[in-house]
Amino acid sequence: MSSDQAPAAAGVAPRTVRHNAAASRFEVTEDGHLCVLDYVLSGGIAAFTHTGVPAPVGGRGIAADLVRAGLDTARTQGWRVQAVCSYVAAYMQRHPEYQDLLAAD
Repeated sequence: MSSDQAPAAAGVAPRTVRHNAAASRFEVTEDGHLCVLDYVLSGGIAAFTHTGVPAPVGGRGIAADLVRAGLDTARTQGWRVQAVCSYVAAYMQRHPEYQDLLAAD
C-alpha cells in the first residue's frame, strides 16, 4: 500500500489522498466535495494549519485519512511537524506512533 492511500475498512475501497505540493495541501474529492489538509513548509518543518471536510461528506473518516497521509509524507520526507490545526493535534495525541515527528517548541 502506498503512503497516498488510507487503509480500507472491510469491503471498502481505499480512499486515495493526493499530495498537491504546488498548493501545499493534501486533498481528496469525495462525492464531488474537495477535502483538504493545508500546510506551510519552512526549514524542514511542516505546519499543518487547517483540515477542511465539507459537512455533506463529514463523519466518513476523511479528515483522519488526510492527516495520516500528511504525517506519513512528513516521515518519508524527513519533515518535522507543527500541529497548528486542532484536529491534527488531537489525531497525533490519539496516535502515539506519530509523536516522534513533532517539532520542538
